[in-house]
Amino acid sequence: MAEKTILTLVGSLRAESVNSKFAEIAASTAPEGTQVTTFTGLEEIPFYNEDLDVEGQVPAKAAELRAAVAAADGVLFVSPEYNGTMPAVLNNAIDWISRPFGQSAATGTFAAVIGTSAGQYGGLWSHDDIRKSLKIAGATVLDDAKFAVGASYQRFAALEPQNDAEVVEGIRSVVATLVAAEQPVAELAAAN
Repeated sequence: MAEKTILTLVGSLRAESVNSKFAEIAASTAPEGTQVTTFTGLEEIPFYNEDLDVEGQVPAKAAELRAAVAAADGVLFVSPEYNGTMPAVLNNAIDWISRPFGQSAATGTFAAVIGTSAGQYGGLWSHDDIRKSLKIAGATVLDDAKFAVGASYQRFAALEPQNDAEVVEGIRSVVATLVAAEQPVAELAAAN
């Protein structure tokens, strides 16, 4: 079996972000034969603007993001919740991934969403918005592969996420589901 590649996109840009630590757990607990990498530099991508999205002139970091998503077997979004929705940096990433129209880098890519947030529900509204946008962008979203942890400030005040058995198992399970995902035979036949 060929190695599977999972790309993580983290919605928090803070150096000590708990969501970044979730992405690290995803990489360290991935099934054997899986490479999990985190895309860095989301904050370097300009806000999506069709005037910038011109063949041969696409900003380098946006082109790098598109190529990374297109090359991955799966994409794992790791996100907090900001003001009841996804962070702007992830919304912008999805905008760049989904265009140009009809040429989404997410088409044929499996996607899942996990994360933690200060609210009691762990960012569920944000996660739902990300799933919706990814579906529109052409990704195959695994709605059952999800994991959200609420009250992050309290839960991780004294305990690092990698030392929390429930967190490690929840993330490991989502990544394993993402790695095991296969296109239905009918979709594979249509693609060929």
